[in-house]
Amino acid sequence: MAEGGFFSRISNLWSGFLSLFIGNIEKENPEAVYEAAIQARKKKYDELKKAVSGIIVLRNKLSKELDEKTSELNELDGQIRVAVEQDEDEVALVLLQRKEDAEKRVASIEGELEQARTDAEAAKASIVTFQAEIEKLQREKAATLARLETAEARIKIQETLDGMSLDADIQALDNVRDHVARKQAEADVNSELGDAEIGSKLKKIQAQAGTATARNKLEALKRARDSERSQQAGAAQAVKKQI
Repeated sequence: MAEGGFFSRISNLWSGFLSLFIGNIEKENPEAVYEAAIQARKKKYDELKKAVSGIIVLRNKLSKELDEKTSELNELDGQIRVAVEQDEDEVALVLLQRKEDAEKRVASIEGELEQARTDAEAAKASIVTFQAEIEKLQREKAATLARLETAEARIKIQETLDGMSLDADIQALDNVRDHVARKQAEADVNSELGDAEIGSKLKKIQAQAGTATARNKLEALKRARDSERSQQAGAAQAVKKQI
């Protein structure tokens, strides 16, 4: 199992999860869509772990078999030496055939074991990558839902502000304000008219008072003049009498 195969499968799974977002469901309940994608990936993650465990079991089995075959080869070498020393040619031939078969199996096991080890390392790396993708999707879910909540709140505020001028209570307040303003204007007009009428009367009275004062002063001047003339005439008469 090659490393590219694992990552290719992960890419295909990711593309499949993204296809869930095509349509209107994400508009209705984006949180549910994210959660469904996360749960689906967790399920595939568990399946991947099981597959990887199978590879590791195979690797361990091959490693154990290699140890056994290597030990068998060592035993065969010892048996062959004994058979040769004892001139047991037939036994030696059988042992040599077993050794040849064991060597072939050891070579085969070594190749399989190397591939199993490579696959196991690639599989473990794929599990880590898959887990990181799940955590990334969880973070994306939290961030996206937070942005959505903020956007919805802003839209709600804007809609409220846009609709305020159409609300009945706002219109009623405007009517009251207009009515009060009109009444205040009427009061101001009446006050201004009243002040104008009083001012006119005041000026007339002041004019009349001024005329009366002037007339009194004139009468006083005339009286003073007449008194002076009378005194002068009396003095003249007194002088004539003395002469």
